[in-house]
Amino acid sequence: MTSPSYIIVGSGVFGASTSLSLIRKYPSASIILIDRDAFYAPFRVAASWDWNKAVRADYRDILYTKLGLEAQLLWRTDPVWQPFYHQSGVMWISSTAFTEQVLKNFAELGVEVDIRAYSVEEARALYGGLFEDADYTGVKQVLVNRTSGWAEAKEALQNTIKTAVGLGVKYVTAEVTALEFEDSPGRKRCHGVKTAIGESIGADRVILCTGAFTPKLLVDSAPEWTDLHVGDRIIAAAVTEAIAPLTAEQYHILDTMPVAINDNPTEYGENLGCLPLPKINALKYWGQIIFRNTLEHHITRKPLSMPPLKSDYAQWDVPLALKDDVRRGPESMFGRKKVNQELEKFRICWEALTPSQDFIVSPHSACDGLYVATCGSFHGFKFLPVLGKYVVEMLCGELEPKLRERWAWDRELPPTKVNSKWPKRDLIALSE
Repeated sequence: MTSPSYIIVGSGVFGASTSLSLIRKYPSASIILIDRDAFYAPFRVAASWDWNKAVRADYRDILYTKLGLEAQLLWRTDPVWQPFYHQSGVMWISSTAFTEQVLKNFAELGVEVDIRAYSVEEARALYGGLFEDADYTGVKQVLVNRTSGWAEAKEALQNTIKTAVGLGVKYVTAEVTALEFEDSPGRKRCHGVKTAIGESIGADRVILCTGAFTPKLLVDSAPEWTDLHVGDRIIAAAVTEAIAPLTAEQYHILDTMPVAINDNPTEYGENLGCLPLPKINALKYWGQIIFRNTLEHHITRKPLSMPPLKSDYAQWDVPLALKDDVRRGPESMFGRKKVNQELEKFRICWEALTPSQDFIVSPHSACDGLYVATCGSFHGFKFLPVLGKYVVEMLCGELEPKLRERWAWDRELPPTKVNSKWPKRDLIALSE
């Protein structure tokens, strides 16, 4: 029996991982991976294209702790990803009960990791006093996990796709503008995609790994078919990041520096973060403000959050308010005296976010032949080595019930007010 043919739309973290897992399971299958950008392009719109990303298993939610540990093992050992992983450790400064819950999860799982809680005074002395002047407002304990770290993001993503292509996946550089459907008994079936140049590409199964583009793509594909649309399941949201070159006198910081995450100051939104970039003697920072971009859809005339309509998502057009948001990072992490840095190369990173911050890995309930595997919710990259495994299990009907329920297209959605990542501001307001 021949395996079905597949189109995977989007070659970010979900699409890349899925393509590799699929071709490993079905070596003779027709698998097409489509993206608007070449996978070796110097700049891409995918959220997973980045200078670097944190790789950790430190979660309040034990389900993602388990997945993080599984992914970390492959980051350390699998030749596809091992060259790009750096076990620097992660230091997390939080005034919440985050530290206690993380330690409880590891204890419950019975795994041995080099993790512990430090008092603020102890934390000030760590890493040669690098974080002595950080913002510890309201903090009782600081979490340090020395078995976590970071990955070279775009390089790991490229190598995943390169490996999949080497095994037989066909990579197509094209902009998908719509899905294509046919009537089948009782309901519609997705049988392919249409590109910006009018080309139709068909397959038995279409898997959307389209991130922040997903809400717009589904509305564009069938404006009046509301059951196809994302509804309240997904919102396109974004955060800003930048890099900060170090002076020659500061290069030594990179020798031992961990990923640093700080919830302070708390009034602006999510946490701030900082990661080392030793190849270019710099640090990467991200900001706290998570925002949306609400536009009127050109056909339905209804509001919809989507990335800016430019081909590159206008990711380098960063308003001053968002630049200032990222500029809070150095003081939050190091204080004014320790690392006085000028930030550059500001970038807006667009992501698909769900109300629960869970992924969606599921058949689409309104359409046969259509599957959704996306919604990194600002924490998906670290699972690059294992996401495809679970997508393939979903396609085969073998996803374990707990994951099937958590990642379903149709599931009970929590109120967004309890989601600290849910965007409360619009890009246009931040641009004024």
